[in-house]
Amino acid sequence: MSQGTRLGTTGPEPPPSVQAGPAPRPPEAGRVPPVLRAACFLSNFDRFAITPLLVAVAAGFHVRLDQVVLVASGYFFAYGCAQPVWGMLSDRYGRMRVIRFSLAAAAVCGLASAAAPTLTVLVILRIAAGAFFGAVVPTSLTYVGDTVAPAIRQRALSDLQVALAIGTAAATLVAGGVSELISWRAMLALSAVLAAITVFATRGLSESQSATTLRRPTEQLGSVLRLRWSWVVMGFGLVEGAVLLGCFTFLAPALQDQGVGTIGAGGVTALYGIGTLAFSRLLKLVATRPPWTLLAAGGVMMAAGFLIASLSLSVAGIAAAAILLGGGWSFFHSSLQTWATTLAPAARGTAVALFVSALFVGSSIGSGLGGPLTEHGHYQELFALAAATAVPLTVLAAWLRTRYTPTDS
Repeated sequence: MSQGTRLGTTGPEPPPSVQAGPAPRPPEAGRVPPVLRAACFLSNFDRFAITPLLVAVAAGFHVRLDQVVLVASGYFFAYGCAQPVWGMLSDRYGRMRVIRFSLAAAAVCGLASAAAPTLTVLVILRIAAGAFFGAVVPTSLTYVGDTVAPAIRQRALSDLQVALAIGTAAATLVAGGVSELISWRAMLALSAVLAAITVFATRGLSESQSATTLRRPTEQLGSVLRLRWSWVVMGFGLVEGAVLLGCFTFLAPALQDQGVGTIGAGGVTALYGIGTLAFSRLLKLVATRPPWTLLAAGGVMMAAGFLIASLSLSVAGIAAAAILLGGGWSFFHSSLQTWATTLAPAARGTAVALFVSALFVGSSIGSGLGGPLTEHGHYQELFALAAATAVPLTVLAAWLRTRYTPTDS
């Protein structure tokens, strides 16, 4: 029995008709096309710009802050839930078609949001924008999976990690400044204009493959879900989302509970973005090492970060934790992403989208389970639990990665 069938084979190579089509303009030396990096930057820029705008939106509509929370939560919910739909559409109609359409639709929703006359209209439009922007990152990951050889794919995906990290950091800084100096409406309009420009810029980028021969959504889903390796990778994504993303949410509140102001707490946790940038650069230098070693390194940083936070809720302790968690995201998460791109070459978009959905579901579970502990101020216990969970997650992921053989190598 081959290595690829110990937990379920990844299936045969897709037929030639699936891989046929116009030759793409492939990334040189494992690099992602700049326009795709810009699209991923913009997706995170729009997503993370929402939270800093909530107070300004409440003031603009003369309502309580708790009434405008749905502007953010509705966006996040739609962003996560739309992933499988975009994955199946990208498998059926092509990666760049989906990216162009979703960015164009997001631009329209963004401009309409900037002119929303009521809070209800704004909520509806932001939910739609979240669903459309949600297509960009998983489809870009899939494009890289189509066009970059597995041996250097992790290096290419690290380019996307850098773009996402910059988008996250820029959103917090720019959103606050624009809403303070101009208005929150101007910020939404800015994001929409950037989306429209990005659509125009993608015109020179070829499609990565022709439409799949799997005609029905059920065929696309079935080709992924019947593989036990798909469930393994989605399971790791679910747990990673609960530990890393879900518990990371509580770093800033932990500082505030110690008397640190909102701005100070946000500045300290923003070091997560710096950590992601720095470690993504390091990842590019070591990306050709065995995948299990990258998973192990990322898992160690994840566990160490939460362990430090559990031992010290000081500014220095949380700062160190944020930087290490950025490293964990760069190494561990990007390694899982790379793994997801190899699962089902004939339905790669669906496989990657399901992995991303599992990540979002896990983050919701993690933040939900952590709520009762933080409500009583038990932040150290929560971070200790996260560190403890990261250890078996790392060991199991690294071990199983050694037993997996991709079919598109």
